[in-house]
Amino acid sequence: MHDTTEQIRNFLQFITLQFISHPDEAQLMVSEVAEDHIRFRLVLNRADVAILIGRNGFTASAIRNVLKAAAIRESIKATLQIVSTEEEKLRLAAIESGEAVEQGYEEEVHDETDDEHLEEA
Repeated sequence: MHDTTEQIRNFLQFITLQFISHPDEAQLMVSEVAEDHIRFRLVLNRADVAILIGRNGFTASAIRNVLKAAAIRESIKATLQIVSTEEEKLRLAAIESGEAVEQGYEEEVHDETDDEHLEEA
């Protein structure tokens, strides 16, 4: 599954850089939720979130459809969350204070090696 994860990560990095204006603020995090499920969390500047989601969510939907097609080909499930840096800070603060937990998933260990700033190739 590692090869598939890397391929999808590379795709998301490439496509994201085509849309966003603040790549220095972008982070792409990967979590293996289950043996056959990977979750990508894309944290962006608030303005970039709006651009990447697109009008009526069409851009994000198209990206997710390609992501899902690549995952299905490998018999796994892949999901993508797109959030702003502000939302991510609030989420992390709530988790640290015990006010919130990851919903729908087992508690995941945050691995610094999975955080990656998007950089132009």
